[in-house]
This record gives sequence, structure tokens and C-alpha cells, in this order.
Amino acid sequence: MKIAGLFAGIGGLELGLHEAGHESVLLCEIWEPAAAVLNDRFADVPKRSDVTKLKALPRSTDILTAGFPCQDLSQAGMTAGIGGKKSGLVDHVFRLLDKRRIPVVILENVSFMLSLDKGAAMERLTSAFEERGYRWAYRTVNSLSALPQRRERVFFVASEGEVKPQSVLFADDVLPPNNPTRLDTHAHGFYWTEGTRGLGWAADAIPTLKNGSTIGIPSPPAILLPSGMIIKPDIRDAERLQGFPSDWTAKAPERQRWSLVGNAVTVPIAKWLGSRLLKPGFFERARDRAWSRKNGAFPRAARFDGVTRYVVDVSDFPIWAPRPRLHDFLRHPGAPLSVRATSGFLARAEASSLRFVPGFLDAVRRHLSEGMRLASDGFGSTAGVKRRSSPSTLTVA
Repeated sequence: MKIAGLFAGIGGLELGLHEAGHESVLLCEIWEPAAAVLNDRFADVPKRSDVTKLKALPRSTDILTAGFPCQDLSQAGMTAGIGGKKSGLVDHVFRLLDKRRIPVVILENVSFMLSLDKGAAMERLTSAFEERGYRWAYRTVNSLSALPQRRERVFFVASEGEVKPQSVLFADDVLPPNNPTRLDTHAHGFYWTEGTRGLGWAADAIPTLKNGSTIGIPSPPAILLPSGMIIKPDIRDAERLQGFPSDWTAKAPERQRWSLVGNAVTVPIAKWLGSRLLKPGFFERARDRAWSRKNGAFPRAARFDGVTRYVVDVSDFPIWAPRPRLHDFLRHPGAPLSVRATSGFLARAEASSLRFVPGFLDAVRRHLSEGMRLASDGFGSTAGVKRRSSPSTLTVA
């Protein structure tokens, strides 16, 4: 199937669809750092920059993709809603559909969209597709399905042709394994910028990669390794934690790479979706429930069959791909969390009422003590670090 990708970012959705066997005929992205990546990685695909100036989609388009901007929808963003300056650009999806009908439309965005403004954003989207005669389905999917990153995103499929959205999104459902972790055997991710009201704690995984600040200040998570060292992952491993090859964003300015990766669609999830587009599965009607919206929010998964809306009883895990433990997954040496960052986090955590995994704060204190010792010896907070075999065995010389 031929893809026209709007708001393409660095091409995560498109790369996954390519890996499933589809082909891009147009990519549209206005942010220059992201466009530089697309020009490097999708050199032969025609590009456009400004969706507002795009007059029509290529006649060969079978799939329209749009990971439209989430700044106005994200809980970590401005939460202005879908009418905000950025997220309101999704209206151009419907403008282009009104000029040329496309059989399949795929949207992707943050799960907070389901509850923002009591579901106003989702009501606007779903109603717009219904008014145009499309059936739709959506599902909240966790990237832990494929990679050691906890990341919830809504994948929305609308169709007016032979493709049945429910046979794409709901044919697969698995129960993730319950693997106990310990601080001395597994790595644990958290956000060192938090500690007062939250932590973003993730066992044998990292919390959701963020897009950083609007001026390019990175916001990587921290990882407590089994060795007791706390590191910030290398950007190349961050790319891999989204399913990209290392250095996928190498053509972009260094300060922007974290934002580019944090904004991206997780590639293996897009590949799963693309595979199901080629070979739809069986949807169990027993999963349907009566339509309801608790406190106005939309459910985590739902569908519309052309007449009726249904809540769908399905998990956030369509697949569960085998993967190494997080500390074995990492290939590149991360930077030890600095004395200043560790001290600030520890002060917030100790003053908060949050409950932590036993031994976690002790590990933070030991990391801080070792960093202060190195600094007093004149090595600085990142000096004296050796690699033996993997990031799990980083030691201080």
C-alpha cells in the first residue's frame, strides 16, 4: 500500500510500515531538524514542508498517516486541547480527505488525549470521521510490547474500504509476562528531574522518552544499573529504545536529537500495525461492550462500525516481543548522573511523601557519595569511568 505521511517527524510510523512491506509516496514535515533526518533516511521519497500549503495528496495514496503534533494534548505540554495552535493542525487531515478520499487513515497521539477536556479532542476526531462515512477503531498501545520502554500511545485507524479497523487493531492481544525484578539483578529507569510528585519508575525498562524543552534542552531519563551506578542513556540507545537503528538522527543538530526521538512513533508498533493491514486477523465480537464515557473521558479502546460505537475489551499489549534485560539491551556507555543532578533529585525525594522501592534511595545516596569523592579527587562527576563488558558493569576506577 502507498503511504502519504503528514507530520512525519523522523519517520517512525513510516519506517515501521515500510518494514511491514508498504511504501511511502509523500512525506510532509515542517520542523527543519526532523526534515533533515527524513531527507537522509528517505532520500528517494518526495517531500513537502508545510501541511497548510499542501493542496492535495498523491493519487496513488492508499494510507494517510498523521502523527499530528501533541504539544496541546500532552499532560506534560500546554494542554490547550485539539483547538490549540499546534494540535489543531489535524484539521488539515480532513481538508485533504475532503479533496481526495483515502481508503485508510492512521493517526497516532498521546493517551492523555482520551481524557483531555473530558474527551473533547477524541469527540472531534471521531465525529469528523463519522460525518465522512468512515468506520474507525482505536487502541491504547504500550511500547513495552516490543521494547524496554514504557510508552502509551493511541493508534487510530479509520477506513471506508475493505479494511476493517477492528480486524487490524484488535486481532492480537497478549498477557505480558510477570517477571519479578530486583535492584541488584535488573536495571530500573526513572526521571531524575522529578521526585516531588512522581518518579516515572520503570522496572527493567525506561519511562516514556520525552521531547525535552522547546529550546532543545535534552530531558533523558536516568537508569539505575544493577552495579549501583546511575547513568543517563546515550542518545544512540534512546534511538534503539524507540526501535530505530543507532544514529538514525545523526544528521540533526545534537541539541535537537532527544526531542526528535522523544516525539517519534515506536517503530516495532508501527510494523505490527502495518503487518495487520496486509493480513487482517479475526476480531472477537465478544470483546464489544456498550458505549460509555466515564466522566466524559473516552475508553482506552473503542470502535465504530458505521452505525454504533462500542467500547472494546482489549489490553494495551497486542504482542510481546522477546528482549534482553535493559542493562544488556544498552550498547553505548551512558554518562553517570552528575553530582548536581543526583543531589537535587535526592533532596526532592527525601522531602516528598512518595514511597520508593526499598533500597532505591540508598543506591542514590551511594551514587552521590561516589560522585562527590571523584569530584574532590579532581576527576569531575563523570571521570574515572571504565567499561568492562556492558553498561551493567560500569565501575569507577
